[in-house]
Amino acid sequence: MAKYKVIGTRPIRHDGVDKVTGRAQYTNDMALQGMAHAKILRSPHAHARVKSIDTTAAAKLPGVYAVVTGKDFPNLKDKMAELGEGSVNLAHLSANCLAHDKVLYKGHAVAAVAAVNAHVAEEALKLIKVDYEVLPSVTFVLDAMKPDAPILHPDLTTDELGKPGAGNTNIAKHLHFETGDVAVGFKQADVVVEREFKTAVVHQGYIEPHVCTVLWNQDGHVTVWTATQGSFTCRQQTAELLQIPIAKVTVVPMEIGGGFGGKIRVYLEPVAALLSRKSGRPVRLMMNRADVFEATGPTPGTFVRVKIGAKKDGTLVAGQAWLAYDAGAYPSGIIGPGCMCVFSCYEFPNAVVDGYDVCMNKPQMSAYRAPGATQAAFACEQVIDELAAKLGLDPIEFRLKNAVKEGSRRVDGPVYPKIGFIETLQAAKNHPHYKSKLTGANRGRGVAAGFWFNCGLKSSCSASVNLDGSVNLIEGSTDIGGSRASIAMQLAETLGIGATDVVPRVVDTDSIGYTDVTGGSRVTFATGLAAIECARDIIRQMSARAAEQWECKPDQVTFADGVFKGPSKSLGFKELAAIVAQTGEPVVGRATVDPQGATNGFGVHIADVEVDRDTGKVTILRYTSVQDAGTAIHPSYVEGQIQGGSVQGIGWALNEEYFYDGEGRMRNASFLDYRMPTALDLPMIEAVIVEVPNPDHPYGVRGVGETPIVPPPATVANAIHAAIGVRMTEAPISPPKVWAALKS
Repeated sequence: MAKYKVIGTRPIRHDGVDKVTGRAQYTNDMALQGMAHAKILRSPHAHARVKSIDTTAAAKLPGVYAVVTGKDFPNLKDKMAELGEGSVNLAHLSANCLAHDKVLYKGHAVAAVAAVNAHVAEEALKLIKVDYEVLPSVTFVLDAMKPDAPILHPDLTTDELGKPGAGNTNIAKHLHFETGDVAVGFKQADVVVEREFKTAVVHQGYIEPHVCTVLWNQDGHVTVWTATQGSFTCRQQTAELLQIPIAKVTVVPMEIGGGFGGKIRVYLEPVAALLSRKSGRPVRLMMNRADVFEATGPTPGTFVRVKIGAKKDGTLVAGQAWLAYDAGAYPSGIIGPGCMCVFSCYEFPNAVVDGYDVCMNKPQMSAYRAPGATQAAFACEQVIDELAAKLGLDPIEFRLKNAVKEGSRRVDGPVYPKIGFIETLQAAKNHPHYKSKLTGANRGRGVAAGFWFNCGLKSSCSASVNLDGSVNLIEGSTDIGGSRASIAMQLAETLGIGATDVVPRVVDTDSIGYTDVTGGSRVTFATGLAAIECARDIIRQMSARAAEQWECKPDQVTFADGVFKGPSKSLGFKELAAIVAQTGEPVVGRATVDPQGATNGFGVHIADVEVDRDTGKVTILRYTSVQDAGTAIHPSYVEGQIQGGSVQGIGWALNEEYFYDGEGRMRNASFLDYRMPTALDLPMIEAVIVEVPNPDHPYGVRGVGETPIVPPPATVANAIHAAIGVRMTEAPISPPKVWAALKS
């Protein structure tokens, strides 16, 4: 690998001082003159027709400035808006912000009030009278697929392989991928394993709730201060829902207290904008924790059936997957990545995948770190593990024998370029954790692999050179995991200066070119590419300035390792920056990029667990996460992403779930009852970085943020099976389920 001066080092993050001193500005820190405080009235029913809403008494309450309902939104026809991690129907998005004719889940927003303070707003909500006609509800995916299930949308038909299906249904989409002849493949198999799996709805669990402050100015311009993963995506959604020009909306991204895919779709911003227009004041609107759980987009619950066949020598010959994913109240599209990822780690000459996106009375599902892939891996990796055991093969050796590599074709079509899955498996196999002996009763070791394709999309950067040789970098990617540092480091490496010589700023949508969402593990890759191109633009300009100084042609000036060289003279970057003002206008580099294709991230996890047979409690004794990062720009942040994703995946595996009662109400909508793992529940996650450079990036970067959440549930399930001999096929694998399985 190439040796770098900046890349691979561990400088202190550029925003570190503000974060640790509390000076970083989060959305809830915004306090504008004359600001009103808003609250939202939410449905107590999982499914009901809204017959009427009377806001008269609420509007008359002293201190109330404005009241809005779904009728205040423009009437939108079906139109799709791209969110970066999937797309959304704007009519559905509008109805999700404030219900129109029906409420489709408990917590569905119905009306909103802006008042002098939050207490008055809450009192006003109690005065709003809503006449509901309660309808039957459905919260389990297989029940929602039945012909006699309660129908959420009277106009919904199944998108059947791109064509509209016949009849009204809750099944929004059917996907089908196929390669080879699966029937022939299973006839060739000596061993076949088929199992069914269920996973629960799980929330991203970000600490900061959704909050925004919006000012609809008297000149018609709307300014939004918000915690969002995509300021340009937020701008588009807000503008289109309100039917105003995009140029009339400015989104100012504040620091974000966690997102993980859950802060891409808008929930509050258009509502606050309507209240601001009506009241003539800036409006702050914030969810409480119950609102976040009940009314924002978690990841889908699923039902998955996987069947895989192999020969005696361990060669996979056939795979079949049937996946049904919760869509929630409106079609979600997460079934697509699930189908793409279910067989993505292995060579299958014959395979077929069918996937279904199913509406039901839950909040609309959203992205959560590799959306759809974790549920698919929970199924596939357990079947792979069981096949290895039946064949008497080491689980990693079995995976190595069938691992995808450069030139392998996924079941859904794409052919892999250079990837690092085999190297990642080898690193796991050779790790001291895997080689160590695990002793003691009711203890077991499990392994599993995971894949996330990662995306490119559009990014923009600009950078200005200062006289002291420092560079001000302007970018549009909201920073949710240290991307200020990783992007600044790529600019610095290209210019041959230090990481601390770059001052990065994330700015509003009026101050930088269009930049797609912070998601899809794309930012260090794509916005990094924009920063590299921006640096190259600076180098071209400064080479021309050096040529003027030295009275030679620009093509006679070369640049390497931070030094400009001419026919007889040379100057360092900082030296040339000090005199560049003498040769004309300031040097400002600019770049926009739109890289196509995926960067392909693979991970392999190892877990040791101990199961208490009396209580069913599972304790993680040791956990190792191995992942190909391509090139680790800032190894500390890569390790942090791997550790964070692993911890979240362990939460999926053991504890986290939405618990619904028979009337479609979530009964654990708080951090007290929604059990997330803490530092006290886990050992230190051992993060191992493998570096197989991505050929589509100058420094070999691959996205790293999402892959680590994919293997954990299967890894833990395989370890539990090794410990107690019971195959757990339903996540979370909570103590009551383990206890019941042991007793049966």
